[in-house]
Amino acid sequence: MNDFIMINEKRPTMENGYHNGVSKNGHSNGSLKVDKVNGANGNGAIEIERPIPVVNARPIVAVKEQRAQLRGVGVVGLGYWGPNWVRNLHQCQAARRIVACDLDQKRRSHVSQLYSDLETTSRFEDLLNDDDVEGIVVATPVGTHYGMAKRALEAGKSVLVEKTLATSTEEANDLVKTAREKKLVLMVGHTFEYSAPVLKMHDIISSGELGDVFYISSVRANLGLFQRDVNVTWDLATHDILTLRFERNIIAFIHVSWLDPDKIRRTTVVGSRKMLVYDDTAPQEKIRIYDKGVTAQKYYDTFGEFQFSYRYGDIQIPRIEEKEPLFSECEQFVNCMKNGETPNTDGVNGARVVNVLEAANYSLRRGGLMVPLGAALR
Repeated sequence: MNDFIMINEKRPTMENGYHNGVSKNGHSNGSLKVDKVNGANGNGAIEIERPIPVVNARPIVAVKEQRAQLRGVGVVGLGYWGPNWVRNLHQCQAARRIVACDLDQKRRSHVSQLYSDLETTSRFEDLLNDDDVEGIVVATPVGTHYGMAKRALEAGKSVLVEKTLATSTEEANDLVKTAREKKLVLMVGHTFEYSAPVLKMHDIISSGELGDVFYISSVRANLGLFQRDVNVTWDLATHDILTLRFERNIIAFIHVSWLDPDKIRRTTVVGSRKMLVYDDTAPQEKIRIYDKGVTAQKYYDTFGEFQFSYRYGDIQIPRIEEKEPLFSECEQFVNCMKNGETPNTDGVNGARVVNVLEAANYSLRRGGLMVPLGAALR
């Protein structure tokens, strides 16, 4: 990755218009009150198998072999993104019990109507004190991520935190250290790293089909959703930052905006042989490979003989096996807890993204100053 980063940001002068899953009564993303971390030791619960209660029992015709499940998993925040986590955890049969937590009774009732076996509570402490709950998904506003994730880790629970992991590199590194000390899984909801088109794009670039990568340009813009606790860089640039990992000096441009009439999700990769365009808003054909380029004559005797040669070749549209990224994330979170594995988007991955975002914010406040990146955990 380059030693410096500069991101242009378009922001309106007004501070109102706050959405991001905020209901009319003021609750946002299941926002919960976060007490100060008390540092109490949280011992892992002893695993005890117990029978599943039978509700509306019917004669069993055939019994299918079920995948390994957790005893229980919790989801905190049922606003904008939390219900999607509940749905995917339910679909992948992640745990025998799924417990959802939110302050808003209407949100709890709504999600309960969708899943009859879902348990709900308004108290985060109920999840922390439940010995059956082995992992917790934190889908609350960014400003609450550190406090809630810290308390969950101290209580002996593995944690999956929605992007971004924390609001500072210091907080992110502290969560990584706590998870290591407790020998727990710390995962970050960087959905793009589980997206089939993004994985396909990675394979194409790695294969060398595009040649040497000259530069990457990414545009992520739309009208809203405006948020009070983070700016547009923290909201939208996260997706692109986490996918850009360079071994050599490659230029990357990231343009993000909450103030654009069109929804744009486009990444362009320009190589010495071919070019690739990934359009996430396209219903089909999300990736196109263009056999286009510019070459210059290797030898020429006069200036008049010097000219560029423009190549216009075919357009390839690779086949992509689609799968909901959130489903893949849920599967990996469960597998890592069951088997002691490290997730692709672990705490270190999240801390590095926060480190870049901090540098970008510092640059924005100083008129686009080039800022060297600090050292996140390795």
